[in-house]
Amino acid sequence: MSTEWQRLCCRRVVLHAGVVVVVLVFASACATRVSPPTPTTLAHPEFLYPQIPPALATAPGASRVDVGWRYLQVDDLKNADLEFGVALKLGPRLYPARTGQGYVAMAMRDYPRALSAFDAALEVDAKYVPALVGRGQALLATDRTDSALEAFEKALALDPSLADLSRRVDVLRFRNVQDVIDAAQTAAKDGRIDDARRAYERAITLSPESAFLHRELGQVERRAGNSERALQHLKRAVELDANDATALVETGEILEASGDATGAEEAYRKATAIDPSLNLSGRIAATTQRAREARLPAEFRAALTAPQITRGDLAALIGVRLETLIRQAPTRQMVVTDTQSHWAAIWITETASAGIIEPFENHTFQPTALVRRGDLATVVSRLVALIAASNPSVRERLSQRPAIADVPPRHLQYDAVVSAVAVGAMPLVDGDRFQVARQVSGEEAVEVIDRVRVLAATTLGASRQ
Repeated sequence: MSTEWQRLCCRRVVLHAGVVVVVLVFASACATRVSPPTPTTLAHPEFLYPQIPPALATAPGASRVDVGWRYLQVDDLKNADLEFGVALKLGPRLYPARTGQGYVAMAMRDYPRALSAFDAALEVDAKYVPALVGRGQALLATDRTDSALEAFEKALALDPSLADLSRRVDVLRFRNVQDVIDAAQTAAKDGRIDDARRAYERAITLSPESAFLHRELGQVERRAGNSERALQHLKRAVELDANDATALVETGEILEASGDATGAEEAYRKATAIDPSLNLSGRIAATTQRAREARLPAEFRAALTAPQITRGDLAALIGVRLETLIRQAPTRQMVVTDTQSHWAAIWITETASAGIIEPFENHTFQPTALVRRGDLATVVSRLVALIAASNPSVRERLSQRPAIADVPPRHLQYDAVVSAVAVGAMPLVDGDRFQVARQVSGEEAVEVIDRVRVLAATTLGASRQ
């Protein structure tokens, strides 16, 4: 075989449409062999020449491979098939000839036969690049894109110099990923979570560095209730794209739901820095508070969900969640004799000094005494009075006198109850009743104090304007 012909036939495989014009020059050494006409163009430039490996260079029939390939490239498929067949009769393990037969079948559009021939060649040498490329082409022709891509990738790994094949692989990867993404999004939209998960996982194997895919899979896992796996994918999305604000928000939501207020706050702040329009100030404030409360004594956290809240618990709740309001209140010297060793001692002192929860006449605070709704109303009325001092709208609401069936005007706690109800801090129960003697749970106390905090925040906001 001439040097020029070998150079032509061993050129990199061309897998895109187009015509490759090649001038073939044959050495005089080949003149003695009856050869097909010299082609001015290759009939099948997309096929990769079945190069004879050195170990088979002198094998019987090896020279017939080149003759068969010439017939193929002038589109004389009958004689091409005949030459490759003769080569195999002379050398049954001559897998380049078997590969040639595969390409003849490809030219005939007989893809099952082509695939069978390429597989037979690969059984002899699994790393034979021309057979791998041919196999990929046969698979692609039958719409088996995934398998075709796998064959092409193997060939490219063995011979990275196949530049045109490399470009084709890139195109197939993109097309394959897009098809898989479309399928995943459709499945997610239809509520087929398992199908969506499998499709996104497949897409990630094809494009592992895509932050978008990890975020989408994280959202699917979250919908499926798999918070831990969702968090893993969302964090990976942020690692790949530090500006993915959506992934950060979803990360914050999962962390917040799991009780990791500090982590949630950090995620929300990062998302806000990337996109201020997300309007996460409320979430940041809430998680900041929870993060702070998470560092407080365990007794405080237990009080928030206690079935019955105590005076010490209530003092701590007010001291923590209404800290700014309490510090603005005028203080007076108080003597309390039974709170020095109590976990909420600091907040008991603050609320007592501000006149919010006063000690008893014997100078005891009795921090373990249970709180009833009438007691809570008294505390709320004092807090509301502090707010009303600088908020006319709250003063106007305090002027109202709602009807309360079980608390007549002569009741000792009537004024306090009316104030708490009028501003909406403590709604009535069972229609028009207050139930002053009913004990207060931690959850109810939290709801009431948070309503007072909203009033206080409105007042503070107005004072800054």
